[in-house]
Amino acid sequence: MTPSNSGYVSNRILKINVGFLLSDGPGHNHDTSFDAPRVRVADDLTVEYIRGPLRLSRTTEGILVQGTLEAGSEGECFRCLDPVTRNVTITIEELFSYPAQRGVEFSIQDDAILDLAPLLRAEIVIATGRDALCRPDCKGLCPECGTNWNHSTCSCNDQRIDPRLAGLKKFLE
Repeated sequence: MTPSNSGYVSNRILKINVGFLLSDGPGHNHDTSFDAPRVRVADDLTVEYIRGPLRLSRTTEGILVQGTLEAGSEGECFRCLDPVTRNVTITIEELFSYPAQRGVEFSIQDDAILDLAPLLRAEIVIATGRDALCRPDCKGLCPECGTNWNHSTCSCNDQRIDPRLAGLKKFLE
């Protein structure tokens, strides 16, 4: 797998042809694994890597996908906006219905292609939805001038006190 000019591997690697498993019938399974570099899962999500084993099991309702994948999700620090790569482990256990049914979120169309991208996007977004910090002691940005206090200092807040807290200054004196 070689990255394209855009720097990531096509998300086509997240589409698995399961026609052989559908024709085998219920009770059959297939083990596979991912080990891919930078992949654009969706328009709003690119992962630095994705790896781990998957088991695809044929049931009477479709294909059950089970596995534990590790992914490196890129984002921004919630305090200073520096880039942050978070390593997340996601456990997947989802039934892709076959034949496709209305109202079912994950299904396999008549072309027998199982697209993992929507499921991975949902799981990674949920796993990375919590606060991300570039480091535990991140100092954040100056609310006045926007200086990143991790990299430099500013003199904006040396003498200024929030007017809502000015009355408390009397207690410090």
